[in-house]
Amino acid sequence: MQKITSVDGWIAQSLASEPPRAKSLVMTVFGDAIAPHGGEAWLGSLIELLEPFGVNDRLLRTSVFRLAQEGWLGSQRDGRRSAYAITPEAMRRFTRAFRRVYAPLQLHWDGSWTLVLGAGSITAPERTALRKELLWEGYSMIAPGIAAHPAGDAEALDELLGRTGMRNKVYVALAAQLPGVQGKPLADLIAEGWDLSEVVAGYERFVAHFSPLRALLREQPALTPQQAFMLRTLLIHAYRRVQLHDPQLPIELLPDPWPGTAAYELARELYQLSYEASGRHVLAALQREAPETQPVQPAFLERFGGLR
Repeated sequence: MQKITSVDGWIAQSLASEPPRAKSLVMTVFGDAIAPHGGEAWLGSLIELLEPFGVNDRLLRTSVFRLAQEGWLGSQRDGRRSAYAITPEAMRRFTRAFRRVYAPLQLHWDGSWTLVLGAGSITAPERTALRKELLWEGYSMIAPGIAAHPAGDAEALDELLGRTGMRNKVYVALAAQLPGVQGKPLADLIAEGWDLSEVVAGYERFVAHFSPLRALLREQPALTPQQAFMLRTLLIHAYRRVQLHDPQLPIELLPDPWPGTAAYELARELYQLSYEASGRHVLAALQREAPETQPVQPAFLERFGGLR
């Protein structure tokens, strides 16, 4: 493999070796770059932002149309122009999902488990839909009809049950080891409930792919705004694909060493190096179609434990 000697070369090789799917990339750009400005962009701005990634006008229109059909985006027209905005419900899901992406690895275990128990009134389609949503949220099916997580997010679980119409159809409880009864340690449920091998491999691939950027960024002058935006977008696109499959288990229950720690630190470092210049690129693109677009909201600077 030819040695890469520049950021442009690294970006080109990344796009050639593993071109991102247009729809998924649009989701990344909305969640990472457009949401901090209010979550709305005109099609012309989206075309400007996505074109360097090889997403042409046709692919972009197809992607935003499908995202609108799925309820992620809403659209409006002004003459021949179209604008797309994250819907209120989708914004809540974007915020929660991307909060996971940028959050430091500091989840600790208090010894308890969150259990979701299905009742007999659940239909087969409801059970399938609920199971899919719970697995996506990091839960494991430890027994038929019983999903569990050692650090369940109560707010996220309540929203999930409300969205799927299951609040009055399942039981939710906290479980802990019963004192005085000799049973298997609850920590052993990790090995029985989760196969972390794919998550481990994903984090290791991420670190191997993005580590060379450290040296390149030390050798190269300051990034141009477009370079910074492309680097930041490819970084978050790759990181969230791995991280959102991570069940978010407490530190005490993870293998040691945990490759997610190195992946997080690398993502944080590269994001720190690219967010300012990339932010100028995003704001300029959005303001070309909507001059009233505001700079990022203050909460943006809380990403990755605090941007400086």
